[in-house]
Amino acid sequence: MTLTAARTVRVEVSPVYEVHVGADLLRTAGTLVAQENLALIADANVRHLYGHDLVDALTDAGKRVTRVAFTPGEASKDVATYARIVRELARAGLGRDSAVLALGGGVAGDLAGFVAATYLRGVPYYQFPTTLLAMVDSSVGGKTGVDLPEGKNLLGAYWQPRAVLADVLTLRSLPVRELRQGAAEMLKTGLIGDPVLIDFVDNQMVRAVTRQGQLPADDELVDAVARSVAVKSSIVAADEREQGVRSHLNLGHTLGHAVEAASRFALPHGDSVFYGLVFAALLGRRRGLADVVERLVGTVKRLGPEPLPQLGLDDLMPFMARDKKALAGRPRFVLLADVGRPVVVGDVTDDEIRAAWRELEEMMR
Repeated sequence: MTLTAARTVRVEVSPVYEVHVGADLLRTAGTLVAQENLALIADANVRHLYGHDLVDALTDAGKRVTRVAFTPGEASKDVATYARIVRELARAGLGRDSAVLALGGGVAGDLAGFVAATYLRGVPYYQFPTTLLAMVDSSVGGKTGVDLPEGKNLLGAYWQPRAVLADVLTLRSLPVRELRQGAAEMLKTGLIGDPVLIDFVDNQMVRAVTRQGQLPADDELVDAVARSVAVKSSIVAADEREQGVRSHLNLGHTLGHAVEAASRFALPHGDSVFYGLVFAALLGRRRGLADVVERLVGTVKRLGPEPLPQLGLDDLMPFMARDKKALAGRPRFVLLADVGRPVVVGDVTDDEIRAAWRELEEMMR
């Protein structure tokens, strides 16, 4: 068997860390983690799939591992679950010489990262993403946090991991629904920084979804994930704390997060972002910016997101007003002057929002 070559992307923040992308990498985790006392945080499903092998690799390297599980799903990314986990770490006697390991998708990474950022005023942590969405987006960049009833990710901290290890073999266990969520973030990344990823989603990911999870070859996946990470890492390095260009990574997320939260997370993150990307394209076209509407709508429909929830704009506006990018209660949107040229606009009127929402409903319902 020919092993797929791994790729490494450096994230130039302080301290610098590396994202390792390849096949069959989890077995090398013991050489990646410096600390000896570890807390492995994963949901119950992921722990069953990969937790035992990861713990074996770590213990073989002389590590001591405390395992902490939580119920799968976005609903667990809340203050109550966070409080339970930090108390488990305290009862286990983990000190500042310990490290937190996040194993799983975006929920595990956000939650475990926030635990690491706040436990004992901050301990090191490592990301081991097992979903496409987490590999290409949430595991990189240091955003951690939990949700509040008032909105998504309203409680959090910037806390960069010491390293990220993305093993594409874990993607083989993903259902089609989860592959689609990652495709949404990959499509967003392509629109803001690497058109090759747009073609990858439009071809290989559409085939993977429509052929019931028949994934591209490992080397193709490694290349696409590494490309996505490279775009995000360059933006994070230029603006670690989202004072400027990092907000470009929120293309499609102002409406997307609102739909996700207003539906009480019945519509998953990636599907919500698909609708948010189309919405942003509609706003941009109305302003004479890049017209990518038809191509986006075609790609999104072929990927088959779950139906747009039966929500009115009045249901969504309060969430958009509380969006992280909002100023003085007014939502700001990332639009595309062209592919690869995102811009942030803060003067979108209610009439523009209503008109784009009506178009979105007509096109996507």
